[in-house]
Amino acid sequence: MANKTNVTLQDRLKEQAEARVALLAKAKALSPSNRPDFAEKQAERIKVAEDREQRQAETAVRKAAEAAKRAEEKAAAAAAAEEERQAAIRAAEEEAGRAARELAELRALQKANRDAKYQARQARRDARKK
Repeated sequence: MANKTNVTLQDRLKEQAEARVALLAKAKALSPSNRPDFAEKQAERIKVAEDREQRQAETAVRKAAEAAKRAEEKAAAAAAAEEERQAAIRAAEEEAGRAARELAELRALQKANRDAKYQARQARRDARKK
C-alpha cells in the first residue's frame, strides 16, 4: 500500500475487504478439493482407513482368543495345583495317621513290658514271702 496522504477510513476498510476477498479466493484456489486427483487420493485414504480398521478388529479378535486360551490354561494349572495340594494334604494326613498308629503300638508295647516287669517283681516278692 503506497503512502497516500488523503486516505480515509472508508478507503482503508474497502482495501481491507478487497484483501480479505482476494485471500479467500486464493485459499479456495489452493484447496485440495480442487485438484484433479483429489477424489482418487481421498478414495485411497478411505480404503487404507478401512483396511486398518479391519486389521485392528482382527487383532482384537486374535488377542481376545489368546487371552481366553491363557485364562483356560491358567485355570487348568490352578486346578492341577489344587489337586496336587489336596493329594499332598491326604498324604500328610495318612502319614500322620500311620505315625500315630505306630506311636500307639509302641506305647502299648512299652506298657505291656512295664506290666510284665511289675508282675515279675510282684511274683518274686510273693515268692520271698512264702
